Amino acid sequence: MALEEKREKRPPVTPMMIEEEAALRNGSRGLTPGPWAEAAGPRPRTTERHIAVHKRLVLGFAVSILALLAVTMIAVLLSVRFEECGAAADGPPRASGNGSLSGVSRQPPGAGQPLGRPEEEARGGEAAEEEEEEEEWQRRQELPPWAQPRLPRHLRPLHYNLMLSAFMENFTFSGEVNVQLEVLNASRYIVLHAHRMHIEAVRVAEDKLAGGVRVARTFFYPQTQVFVVVLNRSLEVQRSYNLKIIYNALIENELLGFFRSSYVLHGERR
Repeated sequence: MALEEKREKRPPVTPMMIEEEAALRNGSRGLTPGPWAEAAGPRPRTTERHIAVHKRLVLGFAVSILALLAVTMIAVLLSVRFEECGAAADGPPRASGNGSLSGVSRQPPGAGQPLGRPEEEARGGEAAEEEEEEEEWQRRQELPPWAQPRLPRHLRPLHYNLMLSAFMENFTFSGEVNVQLEVLNASRYIVLHAHRMHIEAVRVAEDKLAGGVRVARTFFYPQTQVFVVVLNRSLEVQRSYNLKIIYNALIENELLGFFRSSYVLHGERR
């Protein structure tokens, strides 16, 4: 009777108690199913494999951004280069390394040469003559007058008469200079400073009445930036001669020779 009475006094088993007991056996915290239990439940941890995948994705994204920037910079540089080439093609002619101008201001091939003489043959003959003259100066153990750092002193300029015509539509100019020279030492070479010019004509005369001195050839010497006039005969000492040179060139966009500049007035570039 005593045992039966005690059994009767035990509280009745409810479904809530059964769920709590099952939760304790499964190792959980004993929370009843619901939103709080789901939030407090164990979650899977991030593995090293997932971390490596994330690093690869970030690295790939960074490489893609850098490649896009590089392609953009190359495209911008190419577009600027193409614009400069187009402007150069449409604008004034550029000076070449030997002082001549390309384009409309350059003389056609064979200009000023005897008929029937190819341009390449003429250049080859001039180059051969230059080599012979240089060898002659080497035999003398002297530098030729055009290779010296300063202009030779066998001539002294007495007077310059200069005329210039500027063409602002294509930034070119043409010029004519007449130099009165006094001969101090006999020589058949006239050496002048000149750079990035195109020489159209050269004449040497003793005076207005006497005949001119024949010019054998002319050439530029870029190493010292000079223009050399080679005569058929030597100039006589203590005589004066007139040197006339007709030329054209580009009005440069840099601080070189006859150059151009600009300024802004009332928001307008002039």
